[in-house]
Amino acid sequence: MAQKTELPVTMPKEEPAWKQRAVERSTRAAKLRAEQRVVQFLDAAQAIIAEKGSLDLTVQEVVDRSRQSLRSFYQHFSGKHELLLALFENALSESAEEISEAAADEPDPLVQLRIAVRLLFEQSHSDQARQRRPLFTDFAPQLLISHPAEVKVAHAPLLAVITEMMTRAAASGQLRSDLRPRRAAAMVMQTAMFLSQSNGVAAGEHAHPITADEVWAFCLTGFNGSANNTANGSATSNGSATS
Repeated sequence: MAQKTELPVTMPKEEPAWKQRAVERSTRAAKLRAEQRVVQFLDAAQAIIAEKGSLDLTVQEVVDRSRQSLRSFYQHFSGKHELLLALFENALSESAEEISEAAADEPDPLVQLRIAVRLLFEQSHSDQARQRRPLFTDFAPQLLISHPAEVKVAHAPLLAVITEMMTRAAASGQLRSDLRPRRAAAMVMQTAMFLSQSNGVAAGEHAHPITADEVWAFCLTGFNGSANNTANGSATSNGSATS
């Protein structure tokens, strides 16, 4: 009977430390350069949108304004849609950060929500927001129909901030018992954003535009006011809606 010969055990060879450091340094530098190029493309696109007041821009215009190459653009974006999506996501992320910072030192979750609603409404009236308006009035509605999953991802940071506030308000007994914090947060966020971006009034009513205080009072009544009717909207025995 032939004797078995055992194969020698080989240990995986580890890269030298100097080589690991060199690769890591090279990767960091490449990532930084990529981030800088992306920012240049975004800044260029935003400048064009602000000048035109619309999304009527081409990839070539963005490339020319950024002083980079077409090849570099397509290394980072698949096309105009992905570029606009990046601008849209960036705007919502910045909004979430601003709201979070503004409410950070306030211990009362209901006051935090007031800050969030008012700021979310007022953000759309800043100079920066006016430059970005086509992203919300033109791009976002189209995106909602054609790419709803992308809209959900874009709104995630803002929704998370408001949901956290709603959750704390619910835990302290400041919300109606029939509300779920995340759903309530989504409704409040969408209400404030829609009213701020459209101004929420008919053409003949611009002399008396809706204010941040009105939006807050409306939202507060919805999630904090007395709820005599049931969650699915019951009616009284005489057929009228409950108050």
